[in-house]
Amino acid sequence: MDDFSEEIEDIDLIEEDEVEAEAIPGELYEHFRVIVDKGQALIRVDKYLFERIVNASRNRIQQAADAGCVMANGRPVKSNYRVKPFDIITVMMDRPRYENEIVPEDIPINIVYEDQDLMVVNKPAGMVVHPGHGNYHGTLVNAIAWHLKDNPEYDANDPQVGLVHRIDKDTSGLLLVAKTSDAKTNLGLQFFNKTTKRKYNALVWGTVEENEGRIEGNIARNPKDRMQMAFFTDPNIGKHAVTHYHVLERIGYVTLVECVLETGRTHQIRVHMKHIGHVLFNDARYGGHDILKGTHFSKYKQFVNNCFDICPRQALHAMTLGFVHPRTGEEMLFQSELPEDMTLLLDKWRGYISNRELE
Repeated sequence: MDDFSEEIEDIDLIEEDEVEAEAIPGELYEHFRVIVDKGQALIRVDKYLFERIVNASRNRIQQAADAGCVMANGRPVKSNYRVKPFDIITVMMDRPRYENEIVPEDIPINIVYEDQDLMVVNKPAGMVVHPGHGNYHGTLVNAIAWHLKDNPEYDANDPQVGLVHRIDKDTSGLLLVAKTSDAKTNLGLQFFNKTTKRKYNALVWGTVEENEGRIEGNIARNPKDRMQMAFFTDPNIGKHAVTHYHVLERIGYVTLVECVLETGRTHQIRVHMKHIGHVLFNDARYGGHDILKGTHFSKYKQFVNNCFDICPRQALHAMTLGFVHPRTGEEMLFQSELPEDMTLLLDKWRGYISNRELE
């Protein structure tokens, strides 16, 4: 896999590991197979497959045939091939079949912007981005597949279209979706070349002393806990990662910061902020669901537990997304308001600190 592919694969990966088989160069993989009934009348193979393959457009099947991926009795055939009784019809691709085919599901999604090439979606916290490991349904990808089910050019199971980057299940905010392969290639290159604009708001434990800073250090799987990522100074371990941060507001024992990603690694903000001693508020995976700063009074402990209930996930929101439109060349910039749980959380902390100052 080349550097470009690795970079795009690693951008903002979701928490749940997705284990997919790697393609072997020159190898073909069977995606569909059927033995034609003995009573089948002569029919074009593209029409025959269209009636049998769920969520596949006739145009997409014709493209597969033109590429030599549709076979009858082990030999490639064109779209106008007439299927005969007892033919063995297969669809062969140059990539392994997904373990879990993406099925369109009627799930509401917040579409901020959409045109013929792309969509910008505002994902709520708690929604898994892509099916995998216990989350095979109800994901954002399933919802997008439903929204675009009548678009003959969009195949939810084709990796050449779809999400350009990802965010964790319990992170809210803006995501970019490519509706065409050309758009995904163009937008993917923008992420690879680090020309996109991505800003996150995060509430972290402790008082961040410096008004702004830069965190640089490789990120790799934590050898002691494979569900975590970890910070490494050894350049031979993990992948290079850079996060810039800027303090927006100091609120007693927590700080609201804006984080700007220069790279896009798994759990990057969560790992980098922990490295400098400021774990994200209520980030259970990295210890932020414990009371890390403050007093030992029971009243304070009750207050923090109430805060955990208000925002029952890591307080992280993908606020800003900017890129160049792949077709028009126009600079596109989108802003997302803080979700209600984070807004209520901040207001509760502000109220608590104000009351303490009056005492």
